[in-house]
Amino acid sequence: MTSIYAAIVTALGIVLFLRKAWHNYNRLPKIPYVIGLDFPSVTVIIPARNEAANIARAISGFPPESVIVVDDASTDDTAKIAAEAGARVLSAPPLPDGHLGKPNACMAGANEATTDWLLFIDADTWYARVFAPCLIEYAEDHELQMASVFLHQQCETLAEKILLPYAFALYFTGVNTSAVNHRRPTQWLANGQCLLVKREAYHRLGGHAAVALSVIEDVALAKLAAEKGIHARVTRAEHMGNVRMYVGFRAIWRGFQKNSFRFLQINPFTGLQVVMASTLLASWLPVILWLVQDHLYRQAALFALIPSVILFPWYRSAATLLAPLAIYGFQAIAINGMITTLTGRKAIWKGRAV
Repeated sequence: MTSIYAAIVTALGIVLFLRKAWHNYNRLPKIPYVIGLDFPSVTVIIPARNEAANIARAISGFPPESVIVVDDASTDDTAKIAAEAGARVLSAPPLPDGHLGKPNACMAGANEATTDWLLFIDADTWYARVFAPCLIEYAEDHELQMASVFLHQQCETLAEKILLPYAFALYFTGVNTSAVNHRRPTQWLANGQCLLVKREAYHRLGGHAAVALSVIEDVALAKLAAEKGIHARVTRAEHMGNVRMYVGFRAIWRGFQKNSFRFLQINPFTGLQVVMASTLLASWLPVILWLVQDHLYRQAALFALIPSVILFPWYRSAATLLAPLAIYGFQAIAINGMITTLTGRKAIWKGRAV
């Protein structure tokens, strides 16, 4: 009967961590939807490399004259399509040695802006027209100088539908919303897909140039803002903004293996909780096999359903039944990310560096 006790303890742990994740995410303040607001003094800056398929949609959520697209050495029609959509298009300056493309492009756009606010968005995001006025109204009402926004995750391929909801559930098992959004944060979190900053505060921080060597520049910028006394907050606005973060399994693998372990290094306590949750969830299959070995088939069947049931709020579709595949898929991604970060070796994906 030892397997029964192991199943009970494991089940309680899984439920505790995943309910905690859902609670953490929902404690992020939701930007109110308000109609009738005037468009504020804001420049929307979109760093873009080979985003011909997405750039017009990203621009469409804003008056085009408020948008600067920084073309970062695209080899497709990104710049042409952006210009046809009415945005101002800049070419990103050459990269300083060791610097990454996105921070360099963001800084180039910010240096051209004269508005009160800067709104950095990724080219694979898109928004309702009310989004920018509502976000800035919220920021000004709460005397914020910086706010990042989590958006609705648009998942289209089977790999996206299986892996991405689990990824965000796991991510929020370790996020302490109170610590992140405290006036003096002890943990740092930001979503670089959508980041609003007061222009004066941005340049006081040194802008993206100050975090240009970081792979996860959004979290590094949040940490720097906390150190400089910039009042920042992490929010959500799934009802006004969308993102298709990764297209297919290969992009998911490359994206998360690059960032996952590095995030844990910046937020060790958060990272420890994520590792604990991931390890506990990975015990799902061994516990099932143990129960089956003891001929406890009904208990094994009930235990097998726990991840799918408790993760349903993140999935909200039949894909939740495949959540166990995500558990072990992300375990492989995280281990690979740790190995590549610590050893400097190439990622294990068809022998290519990512």
